[in-house]
Amino acid sequence: MTEQDQTSLGNPQEIRVTHLEWSVNVDFEATIFRATATYQMERVNAKANVLNLDTSHLMIESVSNPEDGSALQYKLVKNEKEHLGTQLSILLPPGAKRVAIAYRTTTASSAIQWLPPSQTAGKRHPYLFTQCQAIHARSMLPCQDQPGVKMTFDAHVTVPSWAVSVMSGVLVRKDEAADVSVFHWTQKVPVSSYLIAMAVGEITKKDISDRCAIWSEPALVDVAADEFAQSEEFLQIAETIAGTPYVWGRYDLLCLPPSFPYGGMENPCLTFVTPTLLARDRSLADVVAHEIAHSWTGNLVTNATWDHFWLNEGWTTWFQRKIMARIHNDDRFLDFDAIGGYKTLQDTMKEMPTQYQSLVLPIGDNDPDDAYSSVAYEKGFNFLYSLEKRVGKASFESFFQAYVKSFASKTLTSEDFKDFFLEHFKGNSAVAGIQWDKWFYEPGMPPEVPTFDRTLSEASEKLAEEWVDVDQKFAPEPKTDIKGWTSPQITCFLDSLQARTASKPLKLSTLKAMDDQYNFSQSQNAEILFRFCEISIASEDQSMLMVIVYFITSQGRMKFVRPLYRALHESEMGRDLAVDAFLKNKDFYHPICAKMIASDLKLTVAKPNDDVVDSSSDSYWKMAVLVGAVAVAATFIFSRRK
Repeated sequence: MTEQDQTSLGNPQEIRVTHLEWSVNVDFEATIFRATATYQMERVNAKANVLNLDTSHLMIESVSNPEDGSALQYKLVKNEKEHLGTQLSILLPPGAKRVAIAYRTTTASSAIQWLPPSQTAGKRHPYLFTQCQAIHARSMLPCQDQPGVKMTFDAHVTVPSWAVSVMSGVLVRKDEAADVSVFHWTQKVPVSSYLIAMAVGEITKKDISDRCAIWSEPALVDVAADEFAQSEEFLQIAETIAGTPYVWGRYDLLCLPPSFPYGGMENPCLTFVTPTLLARDRSLADVVAHEIAHSWTGNLVTNATWDHFWLNEGWTTWFQRKIMARIHNDDRFLDFDAIGGYKTLQDTMKEMPTQYQSLVLPIGDNDPDDAYSSVAYEKGFNFLYSLEKRVGKASFESFFQAYVKSFASKTLTSEDFKDFFLEHFKGNSAVAGIQWDKWFYEPGMPPEVPTFDRTLSEASEKLAEEWVDVDQKFAPEPKTDIKGWTSPQITCFLDSLQARTASKPLKLSTLKAMDDQYNFSQSQNAEILFRFCEISIASEDQSMLMVIVYFITSQGRMKFVRPLYRALHESEMGRDLAVDAFLKNKDFYHPICAKMIASDLKLTVAKPNDDVVDSSSDSYWKMAVLVGAVAVAATFIFSRRK
């Protein structure tokens, strides 16, 4: 089913780009790309003579016919909606099959984050990385910036001689000159624009198999390689479940600096991951399983528009849990992980606008970033899992393989999925009565309440009940030793505790006793520390302010920083502190993350290149507030250590 993508100003229904030749010169001093994008095109409408591309904050220098170098007429029309950017319309001569656009990026590019040496582990050289999902590729290169348009690409990236370039493709060769290096990349599998990715910096790699390597800054490469050592095993299991081989050639991971806004990003051939996954015990590697799963669900089989984002993320969450269940050799692990996911979904529904609580999102021409949440992941997973329970595990996994085979290198809508599912199970009475419209279009929690196997969560849930009894019934403190527990068991305990205390937060004395016993406030596991920070804010625990502020200003993963900023802002103890911490550190965050936090805190985001404006407070760090927080925290910490 063809569906108009209103988040793009391109016209692929008339002229569609099919291949990109991209030459990029990375200028760290000016923090810009000087580049040329040359496209091959397919005329869907033989009479069409205008190619429309998306751009955002790009300086177009020339548009030409690469066959003879002749200049082509073009115009730029800025859209009234800032996030849609500016349409580049190019008048094509008869029969033209290629067009070349010379341009440069600006410092307002939302896809590129330039880091000074101080924000790197090595502290010697600057660093850059890109993040194009959902519609930020247009700020990096002129393109038809919509998931429904796929293209192959070749890229030639010129960087300083001290730097290494990595991309979402396969390296062809590296050329060296006196002061620069040129890296040549190719991507032969068609990809959407949001999957074009690059990073440049002082980075190195460590191979972990013939097709897998871990990239990072030199100081972290050994730690990262050990943390993600299971990547090849994940990949082999994924191939078995999908029933098709991995088609992308290389599967490498790049462990980025801490401002990366996501847990991971599924760039083909090169997954980007956050250093918050470096728990030193491989306990958070399920994120890598998720990104590997995207190699089939998302990258190969892709949602036609962002309205159908659940087809990427719901399937990938299902696929990830299948991989991890096989890693653990226990099917119950899928349900165990899904229990935590369901709790996350419940929390999300409290925050998301009603319009973005359905599986099929009515995004229209609004910003897809505003619709991004766990709904696509967890509501999508629960829908697919409900279908699996109807037809049986073996039948559904067989259907999944048929789905991947049928839609490989294609895009689809929710209706396409429904039609394919019903055709595949035609004559099977088990699929009668599926509430398609409720699942697809109604807001709120899933229309069918899932029944999960809770045998693996029993101990965690029991411990949560015991701590609630300590808090509310003056019961003695539990003596359960959790030193041997896995990270998922501990996060399950904290999730269960949060659910049981949502209407009546824990007393400070209970929190202190819990932290004295388990030392959660000093956990090196980001998932555990995040949950304990949430519980502490709910209880107005001022002794945790230093820990919370450090946590949200030392890494930029939106999964963690957005909920904590919101919770801190809504608390009595932290409203001003949340605003001040953000204004002090906003330049540390990736532009996407900074935009979303500013929205969460109800701050005015000025035009690019301008500052975030807060009408109620100074834009600088209020030293008095910080000193007060430090003094309060020091007092409490001292009292807790007595």
